[in-house]
Amino acid sequence: MIAWSLSLRPLVLFLTLLVALYGALSLAQLPIDAVPDVTNVQVQINTEAEARSPLEVESQITFPIEQSLAGLPGVEQVRSLSKYGLSQVTVVFQDRVDLFFARQLVLERLQEARGQIPEGMGDPEMAPISTGLGEIYQYEVRAPGLDLMERRSLQDFVVKRQLRNLRGVAEVNSFGGLEAQFQVLAHPARLQARGLTLADLFQALEKNNLNAAGGYLEYRGEQYVVRGLGRIQSLQDVRDIVLTESGGVPVRVGDVAIVEMGPALRQGAVTRDGQGEIVTGIAMMLVGENSRNVARRLHKRSAEMEPSLPAGATLDAFYDRTELVDRTLATVARNLLEGAVLVILVLFFTLGDMRAALIVALAIPLSMLFAAILMVKTGISGNLMSLGAIDFGLIVDGSVVMVENAVRRLRQHEGTVLQACQEVARPVVTGVGIIILVYLPLLTLTGMEGKMFVPMAATVVFALSGSLLLALTTVPVLASYWLKRGGPERDSRLVELARRAYRPALTWALARPGQLVLVAATLFLLSLVTLSRMGAEFLPELDEGAIAIQASRLPSTSLTQSIEMVTRLEQAIKEFPEVKTVVSKTGRPDIATDPMGVEVSDIIITLNPQHGDKNALVEKMEQRLKEVPGMNYSFSQPIELRVSELISGVRSDVGLKIFGEDLDVLKATAAKVAARLGEIEGAADIQVEQVSGLPYLQIEFDRQAMARHGLSAADLADVVELAVGERPAGTVMLGDRRYPLVVRLQAPYRSDPTAIGAIAVPLPRGGQVPLSDLASIRIEPGLAQVSRENGQRRIVVEANVRGRDMVSFVDEARAAVQPLLPEGYFLDFGGQFENYRRARNRLLVVVPVSLAMIYFLLYASLRSARQSGLIFLNVPFAITGGVAALAGRGLPFSISAGVGFIALFGIAVLNGLVLINALNLLRAQGRGLDEAVEEGSLSRLRPVMMTALVASLGFIPMALSHGAGAEVQRPLATVVIGGLITSTLLTLLVLPSAFRWMERDRDESSS
Repeated sequence: MIAWSLSLRPLVLFLTLLVALYGALSLAQLPIDAVPDVTNVQVQINTEAEARSPLEVESQITFPIEQSLAGLPGVEQVRSLSKYGLSQVTVVFQDRVDLFFARQLVLERLQEARGQIPEGMGDPEMAPISTGLGEIYQYEVRAPGLDLMERRSLQDFVVKRQLRNLRGVAEVNSFGGLEAQFQVLAHPARLQARGLTLADLFQALEKNNLNAAGGYLEYRGEQYVVRGLGRIQSLQDVRDIVLTESGGVPVRVGDVAIVEMGPALRQGAVTRDGQGEIVTGIAMMLVGENSRNVARRLHKRSAEMEPSLPAGATLDAFYDRTELVDRTLATVARNLLEGAVLVILVLFFTLGDMRAALIVALAIPLSMLFAAILMVKTGISGNLMSLGAIDFGLIVDGSVVMVENAVRRLRQHEGTVLQACQEVARPVVTGVGIIILVYLPLLTLTGMEGKMFVPMAATVVFALSGSLLLALTTVPVLASYWLKRGGPERDSRLVELARRAYRPALTWALARPGQLVLVAATLFLLSLVTLSRMGAEFLPELDEGAIAIQASRLPSTSLTQSIEMVTRLEQAIKEFPEVKTVVSKTGRPDIATDPMGVEVSDIIITLNPQHGDKNALVEKMEQRLKEVPGMNYSFSQPIELRVSELISGVRSDVGLKIFGEDLDVLKATAAKVAARLGEIEGAADIQVEQVSGLPYLQIEFDRQAMARHGLSAADLADVVELAVGERPAGTVMLGDRRYPLVVRLQAPYRSDPTAIGAIAVPLPRGGQVPLSDLASIRIEPGLAQVSRENGQRRIVVEANVRGRDMVSFVDEARAAVQPLLPEGYFLDFGGQFENYRRARNRLLVVVPVSLAMIYFLLYASLRSARQSGLIFLNVPFAITGGVAALAGRGLPFSISAGVGFIALFGIAVLNGLVLINALNLLRAQGRGLDEAVEEGSLSRLRPVMMTALVASLGFIPMALSHGAGAEVQRPLATVVIGGLITSTLLTLLVLPSAFRWMERDRDESSS
């Protein structure tokens, strides 16, 4: 390929230009995001079951849905939550299953489930086609002259409809405010005086809210469509509906009830900045779309819409994913730019030739443009992981070796560019191939870690493939044009200084091969001991620039009381100058993507740009919030909180899941486990899933009393639902707006147990009796929710881990709580630990496979098992430096660090291969062993030093960065830098002495 390229130099340059232009076009089309979407493939099924208790919801809705979904292909997990008035079933599929295909499978089975759910218990519906990262744009509807109900109507009927039509928006979820209804609030005494019941009122409304279709008629040669118009158009229409006649005078609805626009019963509210309730909208992105582009469309449409809103009305975005994306990309761009500058400087100071440095530096943009083409083709977005983990030092390694050898040969008048490039072509192809090879097993990662690191591995493979292609084609062509024969005989000052230091060190090392190998082996064993005691975590926490607090109260807390308590909490948080705004979401929104009860609030705290140390701020907030009584707190971040809950059903770092059948036993066991966890170092924000404590007003029907009066359970159930509940009697359509029409008693007659007991129940033979004569009415505590996973009931004890690594915490917690479990009950750990465990098990397979592939590729290149094994010594010595660097910076082992070790293996082996190849070449030319070792080591000092320097310096900005997203990159870069230091020392000192020792032994054996 090198000879072909040099024979067709203009064509090669023209093709390179075409690839660069195509890459530039692809780069402009590349989707941009902050982080990869790590949400698993899941389908969520929500069923609204008005006023039904958790046990009713579990037995009559959740269980039939779970059973209908049994046996679906590709399902990994089915978990469910049954709460007051809501059933949520989440079906998690394997990553290989297409989301739209999964939704089709679920939809087919839901038809079966609907037949098993009793009539009136609710209709199962799938959640919007979005993910854990889908809530990309959240805004407040501000309208100073409008009340909460009017603002909510503005959101539902104007704002939401326009935003939902945007490309890339799956749904706009309304949250907060008061949803308007046409309400008919009956006065029981007036009904009774006219011999009417609530059922009579309900039926009259149903019969007087319809249109009739009369087909058409022909009249005088024209065709007329016949319509009977009887739909309700206003509140007055409702008041004028006739119920009965008394003494020739019609009795209308307005005579027995108050008809008004009133608020619907709600299960959630939103407050802000300690100023009270607000109305918000949550724009959810369609799966597969680009969050940056969609958020920008939403922002643009919001601005365009404001002039058409009522005077003074605005849409104030308090959460915009674009801000996180831009901050993260700024970190990535800064690291890449600084890395590129460092690489170019190293090239110049080591080669001592500006033209040679520019040739190598050109490989950086050209390789990235080549990678952009393949990223667009494979649907990989540009984000913190896919772009942030690229090291330009890796990309130029092949070109460095090519150009360095060409410069050296031309200066010494030893051959042509073609001969110089062909001389090192095999080690370049093998070395870069090994680096590519070690990344390929990462493509097998699954789950959350797969979604994080597969795009990174694919992008690095794309860029390295492009760099190898350039090293074999464009680089030799440019070298033939720009590099001149002759030039200065001396190396650059930097290389000359390194050579002066290296020569005596090499002489010293050649005299002590056994001692050096022993020292290297000892250091490696010490590093393994250090690694075993270092602790581990799944991934470093990405700083989102915002704080999320989950505040929980007693399950009996009302929505009104929750709003008052969270408002006080917001006022306390606003005391901190670092805080920009605080928005609290209590309960659940219209579409229950997050099925919280009214006793739980998610508090999103947006910080000012210069907020200082966020961890210190969290500690200060914790101390301040302890002064706000009645709540427990758990600190997290907005995306992290949402993704953790969606992926595993656990919102904290560690979720201890206890499985069993009896809810009372589960509750008692969980309390003991929580107490024991509190004794373990590092445990914070411990919470037990609140499964009980919700107060019930139990109206238990007395069957004997019912029988005496000729009543059935259905008769009493109708009275309770109509009087207290919210049974819709139809829908009022005003233009394109839809309002429920509901009937119930006026507030004073349904406000407490005594008033409810006095509700009149009509008798079949005439007359009425109070409900208290037909049922016992009492208040007692009951279940708040029932959680299930894979068909078994469970309760979760959650905890965050602070001040220590997660894995050692889980190991200690497991040993501490295992004796507390009753017979027949078992536990499992979820949350971030679950992700770490899965990733660790996969890496235990992937890493040995990578090492085996490296060895066999070395053997294929060198045809020597001994020399391949010698080069392979770079791997354990590289591990030594990587572990030492992690320990020196106080970083625990993480999956990010594990990926760094895998990348390090390929770089370390490349240097060893370059050196051994030079020694073999000199031996083949007839040089003696000692002469070949010394001359070859000194001649390869510059390329080995260059490849190590450019690779390590390219990672330095990433290792030292403190911008958004730097937390995830830091362990990876630290491992590579530390490992390259030790592996380079091995390559330059231990490898030559071990080679001479091994080859001398072989020569003596053969002679």
